[in-house]
Amino acid sequence: MKTIGNYFFGLTRQHQFAPFFKFSCYSKFISLLPPRFKNAINYVTCKNDTLLIALSHPGFKIEIDNNRDLLKSLLKDISKYDSSCNFSNITHITTFISNFNASDLKSQKQEETIPHYDELSEGEFEIDEIDEDLKTIFEKIKQNIKCNKS
Repeated sequence: MKTIGNYFFGLTRQHQFAPFFKFSCYSKFISLLPPRFKNAINYVTCKNDTLLIALSHPGFKIEIDNNRDLLKSLLKDISKYDSSCNFSNITHITTFISNFNASDLKSQKQEETIPHYDELSEGEFEIDEIDEDLKTIFEKIKQNIKCNKS
């Protein structure tokens, strides 16, 4: 029986789904980076023989430009360990500041999907002669219902 990984692998080999395969390779590349670089990178793409790295802040540009050797060595390592992600054709690495920030999409407030219901009870019920402790508990319940009603 085939697993979902087998189906995904088969789909990514088709021409129309090739960007999914490239995206998974870029994700592997980003996952190998140190944490400070992971936070700095918005997205990675490749055009011609150049790896384009979109950054979220200008301060990160200097830091990543100074560590190009690290990036190139990681690209070679990915090609060694995962033959399907071949970055051997990349000769240049270019960084730029992107206005698009993926974290902004995540931070947008989503609509609340939990339903909230109004109190239907009026809090009017009789308390028979019972133990005083139980009577005080029922009185508290009455007060809570009346507070929730308004």
